[in-house]
Amino acid sequence: MKSNLLLLLTAVIWGFAFVAQRAGMEFLGPFTFNTARFTLGSLSLIPLLLINQNKKFEKEKFLPLKDKNLLYGGLAAGTVLFLGATFQQGGLVYTDAGKAGFITGFYVILVPILGLFIKQKTSLITWLGAIVATVGLYFLSLNESFDVNIGDVLVLIGAFFWAIQILVIGFYSTKVDPFQLAFTQFIVCAVLSFIAALISESIILQNVLKAYLPILYAGFFSVGIAFTVQVVAQREAHPANAAIIMSLEAVFAVLGGWLILNESIPMRGLIGCLLMLIGMILSQLYLLKRNN
Repeated sequence: MKSNLLLLLTAVIWGFAFVAQRAGMEFLGPFTFNTARFTLGSLSLIPLLLINQNKKFEKEKFLPLKDKNLLYGGLAAGTVLFLGATFQQGGLVYTDAGKAGFITGFYVILVPILGLFIKQKTSLITWLGAIVATVGLYFLSLNESFDVNIGDVLVLIGAFFWAIQILVIGFYSTKVDPFQLAFTQFIVCAVLSFIAALISESIILQNVLKAYLPILYAGFFSVGIAFTVQVVAQREAHPANAAIIMSLEAVFAVLGGWLILNESIPMRGLIGCLLMLIGMILSQLYLLKRNN
């Protein structure tokens, strides 16, 4: 129950983070924004690392090169995190926060499917959920003239990497200290984002300052708190449980977009959202039942 509540808190924070990420695009490019928020997220974890030094998993100083699991896990999770965040942030330039939230939630379908490659079973009801969610994605992302929003496509690609990130965290979170794993993946993601920003964007300090509120929320709350809570909670939660609870971020993304950004989704899109939510839940029922 404690893990489930932590994951629900993660879903709420992430859902409203779509609003902050969308707002941040008014001032910064995707790579610059991600550099700022993941750097802030990394810094926000330093007090936790210091406080936790004398506990069970903190017997040694934070030296990732001494722990191969931490090094490999941090590099893997950080790289996938960078790819997921990049495609998602780039997509938010062209699509609404609410739509992006539901499309990102498609990772719930992808988690059990990708699990096939690591010998996790995928049931018939999971495939049914995938079909229902795909139909929902069709209604949400394609308009009546069958035009596809490029932003929706980018966010969907990002969902693929979010699914991999959940599997990576699920694998390594039981082998290393969760705070160190979270810190390492944030640092890796921030460095990769900074390199990409130097290559493709103009980093202007004044624009960074203008976007301080979105960066503060997306960095401190979405990255520093929510991603860390995810790592801690997944030590006890099955990846299927984690995915189904965190998929509720889509609902909070729509709510945040409506309350703060005055976004609206037409009836066709709302039907798509409903079908996607049903598909997400169906896709996890078998694993959820087996885990309980």
